[in-house]
Formats: sequence, structure tokens, C-alpha cells
Amino acid sequence: MMKTPFTDIRFDLVERLPKKARPFALLMRLDRPAGVWFLLLPCLWGVMLALSGILNISPIHVWYIVLFCVGAIIMRGAGCIINDLWDQNLDGKVERTAKRPLPSGLIDVRKTWYFLGALMVFGLVVLLQFPILTICIGLFSVILVVAYPLMKRITYWPQAFLGLTFNIGALMAWAAVTGIIEIPALLLYFAGFCWTLAYDTIYAYQDIEDDVKIGVKSTALKFQEQGKKWVSIFYGLMLLLLVLAGYSAHAFIGYYIGLAAASYYGYQYIIKPWDLKSQESALAGFKANINLGLIILLALIFV
Repeated sequence: MMKTPFTDIRFDLVERLPKKARPFALLMRLDRPAGVWFLLLPCLWGVMLALSGILNISPIHVWYIVLFCVGAIIMRGAGCIINDLWDQNLDGKVERTAKRPLPSGLIDVRKTWYFLGALMVFGLVVLLQFPILTICIGLFSVILVVAYPLMKRITYWPQAFLGLTFNIGALMAWAAVTGIIEIPALLLYFAGFCWTLAYDTIYAYQDIEDDVKIGVKSTALKFQEQGKKWVSIFYGLMLLLLVLAGYSAHAFIGYYIGLAAASYYGYQYIIKPWDLKSQESALAGFKANINLGLIILLALIFV
């Protein structure tokens, strides 16, 4: 039998897995890696800012980076599964989520719980490789991960709760490198919080009609036609907090040049082309935030 020709690495990866493994890969959203980037990038920001750039990196810091990469994949997958367990009765009513493994019947709830348990154990093993303060912050973050899916049922600001959850890696990374939490780490954390408010609001504009139908809330529903204005404010706050984080960490001029490049990219390739009424435009703007995060990381590498 001829092998399926390579097309898209994301889907190709899942397709080439053994058939029994594919539902578990889809549960983890391995075919949609954007969430891994959004979880990982604040960790890498934190490492680089704490080190004052890549020139001060040592083997232990490289090891931490490897652990953060593995941990981001595991915990993003676990978070998706927790979300799906919360939403299994809602996802089947939404066109975009109806084909997920649980609502489509590709996998049953019992196997999903077993797999989630295995991921959490593996995640704990990874977490225990870090210093004690990082371990404590990581354990606390599990509470946020479990509670996040509930937020869209009770508030128009679930994106804010996601921001608190997804960016805690910045604090974990700073603590891993320095052993304490300092002002630059907190500023970086809240910069990431504002970033998440921006990109996840853009993402939420894909689902406005479905969210109304099933009765869940989002910042997209709250902002409606004012979405661009609010997202621009969130990006502006992110940039301000990144400047303050760099200043408090005694960053060099290259860092601020990098932030200027990030600001230009955000306006030119995310805000300006974004059409609030287009699902495709919202998805493109959401994904473009990966590049934005990488530009910020590049700035921090040469901080």
C-alpha cells in the first residue's frame, strides 16, 4: 500500500500514528499546536528575562527549557481534555467542535479520564525536576486549569481567567532561574495576561453565533463591534508592561527595538487586517499572535 504523501505536518503527524493512538492525539489537540506555543512562550520569556539574555545561559537553564517544552505539550493537552470533559454536552451543538473525540463518539469518557490521569502523572514528574518554588507555583496552576472551563458559564471575561492560567509559566520560569519572584517577573506575567486577553478575544469572534445559541459568554460577546478598540488597548497595555519589565530588569536598547518591531507587526498583521465578521480572519489573527510572541522572545534573547 502506498504511503499517504506528506501534506501538513500537523495533520500528517496524527495520521501517521497507530489508529488506536489517534483519538488520544486529537484529545490533546496535537493537530492544532497553537495552544502549545501560547503556553510555552511565556515560560521562555521568563527564562530569558531572568538570565538577562541568552549569553548567560548554562546547561541547567537549557535543561529547564527542555522541561518547559515537554511540560507545555503535556499540560496543554491535559487542559484541552479537562475542557472537553466540562463541555462534552455543549461541543456537540457547535459546528466547530462537534467532531472532537468526545462529542463525536471517537473515544468514551472512561478512557478519557484514564488518559487525563496519565498525563497529569507525567506532568507531575516533569514539574518535580524544578526547584521548590517553581513546583509550588506549578501545583497552584492546576487549580486554574481545572476551573477555567467553568468561567465562560458565569462571566463575560473567561479570557481574563485564561490569561491568569496560560501565563503562569513566566513566574515559574523566573523562579526556576532566580529562586524568587521579583518585580520584572510580575510585570512579564501581567504583560502575558494582556496578550492572552487580546489573542483569545480575537479567537472568540469565531464563535459568537454559537456562543449565543448555547448560552456561554466571552469578551467577544461583550465587546461586539468595539472589539478592535478593546483588543488594541490590550496590546497597548501588553507593550507598556513589557517596557516596564525590561526597564526593571535593566534591559539594553536591543530589547526595546525588538518591542518596536513587535508593535509594528501587531498593528500591521493582526489588528489592521482583522475583520470582526469573518471567522477566517479571526483565526488568522489568532495564529499570527504566535509570530508576535516569537518576536518578543527574540527581543528578550538579546535583552
